[in-house]
Amino acid sequence: MPYDPSSRSDDRQWVEGEWKCAECGTAITKLPFNPDPARLDQLKCRDCHRKSLPPRRDFR
Repeated sequence: MPYDPSSRSDDRQWVEGEWKCAECGTAITKLPFNPDPARLDQLKCRDCHRKSLPPRRDFR
């Protein structure tokens, strides 16, 4: 499922293009940043990016 940034309600500037996730191959059509062409092989979709983050700790 492609990432849909329209589900967010903020005022970010979105860059439109045709990229693929380096991990799962999912289509990426909008990003909140202009990707570095030299690092497109490292671009990840939202789901794969979340999987690569360390687990969140609850400090309550």
